[in-house]
Amino acid sequence: MIEDKNPQRTPLSELGEFKLIEHLTDHFKITQKSTIKGIGDDAAVLNFGKKQVVVSTDLLIEGVHFDLSYAPLKHLGYKAMVVNLSDIYAMNAMATQVTVSIAVSNRFPLEALEELYAGITTAAKIYNVDVVGGDTTSSTSGLIISVTAIGEVEKGNEVLRSGAKPNDLLVVTGDVGGAYMGLQVLEREKEVFKVNPHNQPDLSMYTYIIERQLKPEARKDIVALLKELDVKPTSMIDVSDGISSEVIHLCKHSKVGVDLYENKLPLDPQVITTCEEFNLDSTTIALNGGEDYELLMTISQEDFPKIKGNPNLTVIGYMTEEDRGMHLVTRADQKIPIIAKGWNALNQQE
Repeated sequence: MIEDKNPQRTPLSELGEFKLIEHLTDHFKITQKSTIKGIGDDAAVLNFGKKQVVVSTDLLIEGVHFDLSYAPLKHLGYKAMVVNLSDIYAMNAMATQVTVSIAVSNRFPLEALEELYAGITTAAKIYNVDVVGGDTTSSTSGLIISVTAIGEVEKGNEVLRSGAKPNDLLVVTGDVGGAYMGLQVLEREKEVFKVNPHNQPDLSMYTYIIERQLKPEARKDIVALLKELDVKPTSMIDVSDGISSEVIHLCKHSKVGVDLYENKLPLDPQVITTCEEFNLDSTTIALNGGEDYELLMTISQEDFPKIKGNPNLTVIGYMTEEDRGMHLVTRADQKIPIIAKGWNALNQQE
């Protein structure tokens, strides 16, 4: 198939703000009964009846949260949705609506934004959420994406960060460290490309960890699984900034301590081999990598038989009294204080 060397590039100035919004969003379909009014008015009208409303918002900024030299716009749109939906699921809630706002510079043609919104559309379909509004404006510093996610949960079923008790088990979904190692591979190949732009990297051996970075998934399935198992976590948080940061959040909000076991951290074999290749300690990566969007929770020991052997859930420690502190128990059975070294956008230098 012959590639079009001169694809159509439509200046956004030809459309203006409102025609642009209409062009990008006219294919969104309303599927939720709770959506009374979606895109097209000053505000979305939502009816949740007796259910609680859960709202979360995140901002993704070019050069801080993503690099377009290796992040495809379609994947970026998908990821922007996922990072917000993950926060909703971390409340033991189900996401139902989102709003999407973007600030964009004039270096982006219409076709680029169509790609971005194709990813948003795909995520909306897969996670069964309605896109009900947003905003667009100009930017002098590249692309900025803001997504607000709204969800619902029956009263009494919401899970906060503040409910953990001493002797509760610390549980994490899936595996961790993959997204960070995928980023390391992409950054390395970017530097190689700068030296030799004609070089085409073979990334086949890094497929899983690169997908974890560029196209993560939110754990909607875990909310359904916990309900099926009749397990309500005592506290929960999503792993966006690294397990070390998130477990500290749980401890501080719940006023408890923790013993987290190094040998229990779930690591994909690809993470282990890539850590060896980069001469990085896999435990450090698992604790501090971030962007895995798994769920970290505490459950009562009484519920352990219900989750025992489930491949989606791994017990990695237990909560203690607050005065015992927060510790990593190493493979050598030594206790090391847990320090948050995960992602902190405000500390990143341009």
